[in-house]
Amino acid sequence: MSERKDEIILRGLKENNLKSIDLNIPKEKIVVFTGLSGSGKSSVVFDTLATESRRQMTLNYPLYVRNQMPRYERPYADLMQNLSPVIVVEQRPIGGNSRSTVGTYMDIDPLIRLLFSRIGQPPIGSANDFSSQSSFGRCPECGGFGEVIAPDVNKLIDFDKSLREYAVKFKPLSPSGWQGNWMMTCGLFDPDKPLKDYSEEDLHLLLYGPREGERAYAPFHTKNGPHNAEWDGLLPRFTRVYINRDISKLKQVSQDDVLAVSTHSLCPTCQGSGLNPEVLECKINGLNIAEYDQLELPEILEELKKIKDPMGESIAKQAIPYIKQLVDMGLGYLSLTRKVGTLSGGEAQRVKIARHLGSSLNNITYIFDEPSAGLHPEEVNMLIQMLKRIREQHNTVIVIEHNLSVIKVADEVIEMGPGAGVNGGKVVYQGQLEGLKNSPTANALKHKLNINKTTRDGKGYFTIREAKNNNLKDVNVDIPKEVLVTVCGISGSGKSSLILEAFKERYPESITVGQGGIGISNRSTMATYMGIMDDIRAAFAKATGQPAGLFSFNSLGACPVCKGKGVLTPEVAFADPVTIPCEACGGTRYSDEALSYRYQNKNIIEILQLTIDEAADYFIQQKILNRVNTLRNVGLGYLTLGQTTSSLSGGETQRLKLANQLQKEGQIYLLDEPSLGLHAEDDEKLLDVFQKLVNRGNSVIVIEHNLDFIAASDWIIEMGPGGGKQGGGQIIFEGTPEEMLNAETVTAKWLKDGVRKDLA
Repeated sequence: MSERKDEIILRGLKENNLKSIDLNIPKEKIVVFTGLSGSGKSSVVFDTLATESRRQMTLNYPLYVRNQMPRYERPYADLMQNLSPVIVVEQRPIGGNSRSTVGTYMDIDPLIRLLFSRIGQPPIGSANDFSSQSSFGRCPECGGFGEVIAPDVNKLIDFDKSLREYAVKFKPLSPSGWQGNWMMTCGLFDPDKPLKDYSEEDLHLLLYGPREGERAYAPFHTKNGPHNAEWDGLLPRFTRVYINRDISKLKQVSQDDVLAVSTHSLCPTCQGSGLNPEVLECKINGLNIAEYDQLELPEILEELKKIKDPMGESIAKQAIPYIKQLVDMGLGYLSLTRKVGTLSGGEAQRVKIARHLGSSLNNITYIFDEPSAGLHPEEVNMLIQMLKRIREQHNTVIVIEHNLSVIKVADEVIEMGPGAGVNGGKVVYQGQLEGLKNSPTANALKHKLNINKTTRDGKGYFTIREAKNNNLKDVNVDIPKEVLVTVCGISGSGKSSLILEAFKERYPESITVGQGGIGISNRSTMATYMGIMDDIRAAFAKATGQPAGLFSFNSLGACPVCKGKGVLTPEVAFADPVTIPCEACGGTRYSDEALSYRYQNKNIIEILQLTIDEAADYFIQQKILNRVNTLRNVGLGYLTLGQTTSSLSGGETQRLKLANQLQKEGQIYLLDEPSLGLHAEDDEKLLDVFQKLVNRGNSVIVIEHNLDFIAASDWIIEMGPGGGKQGGGQIIFEGTPEEMLNAETVTAKWLKDGVRKDLA
């Protein structure tokens, strides 16, 4: 009797662009899905396999529990069998608020607080009392923030201007807001006199309010006449309304707006910990909880291992595996108090992965969405070892990946394609790497690293002096203008601090394309995101004499039955949700009236069904053609104008965001890892876009780990030598790609290795 193979069986997969494909995925192996961006990888792995596994898992819970859980619709497939529970590690940035730290994200902080509440001396009370967010635990001086925030009169006020000329630079207190209007009309202040010409008494009244024991009446004028009110002073009002309250509840102003006109200094009472002094007196082996949190992770491990108290030892043993996981991922230089919002892309990716690896469960399917994103080639090896470790614990590892080093360690490779979008959705190859031939990935594996030997000369320099942002150590650098510059280095070495902070502060006119999302929704399309839709609607309105809103499914043109959604989701009580196409509009989202009008022989839906390439031949308006050509330049010509942004792959989203920024006319472009989510074949298209930008007289500065980008640069800056405060923050190399081949840095090692492979 032949041995039965344990594998996931998938038949007739039709989600998104999948062409009714069949797959058998072996269990307890590393299976890598690869292929061009938009070829169907995510449709198989996330939209089918992960969604169905989660859907079936929720069926095990009682109805009243399921009603509180996320509801999953059955994927569009004929058969899905032998699925195991899934753990998904996606590319999305780590969430959390401004207080979220590595310790809270990894669930280590609650264990440390519990430890101090049980064995700390002198004893305090409950574990919650060791939190800066509890009423007892927070510092009475700074309210738990660790910083004392106060308005900065020189940032808030321009003394050369009058109130009417926006002397108050904080928008809610300027003439555009009711409070600024009140200042100008209350009769206490001359709204047209520059503040520098005010008498000392009037200026004191404006800034600080009436002197002690005095009151200043300031009628508040409305359409119903004046109302009695008292003037309290600009700075006291700012402190009361915008500092001493939760400003996240305010709609017109953000925390960043407030901090921009404030000074913030270390709280003298808690020394930045945000904790009550009583809490800080409680110690374990001579360290209080704030000192614990400031230690680097290997030091915390040593402290936890010293604990011999039976109760404390049992708590410490629960925290140790999480901390070791972070250290094993090369993040030993982090502390528990490091804010997750300040992590680099590569650091955040590894913290996210580490969070999911503390489990001792097996027979799980782990799904990773480009785990190498944001990682230096030096760090990818750690990732590979971690993937192997998960497999050895009898788990299945499914990875969507473009990184050739990760593809090479796969037990099985599944390539989707042959193209992207409507040209993809098929299985091009399944099997071991050796059998992969005549496909984009096979070509990428044979791809030669081309060292740029004809580098451009810069036309002057961008200068940065004594940069101290985050871990930068008084960095001085001259970056050549009008060339392609790549800034590289391992995660946490200071690349983003140098370019996205120090450089951006010095040259605020730069156009930045970061790693953030694009705010996608199922009503947002390629045409609306790129600003093409307004011009299309205007063309229809001009040609037909109808209002432009009739040609929008978010306005007058919406199908009356589905309200412009294109689908209906009938109420099915406790059953899984079901989405069906709207029969009234056939899924087009438009009303019959909207579809009855034509422009150049096409109705609105026929125009939205045009691909970007077809649109370039259809339209004559230069404004539309400029934006369409930008999309073609980044390799998105195969997508349709009406494709929803929520259906795009990670690589497509990255290029759409890039196209949206490239249509702006600027001289300096800063790009944070633009190759994220892109296949090697797509990299070449993107590099071509950057080279053309430079040829037109622009400066392009790219933060990248991708060796193809580094090799093609005119100038390279490497940060390092390590990561974090101790190891990074210095420039360890400046020069051309050819000069880097003679350097002894981490990136140089991999560049030389790539050249040697090409010569072999």
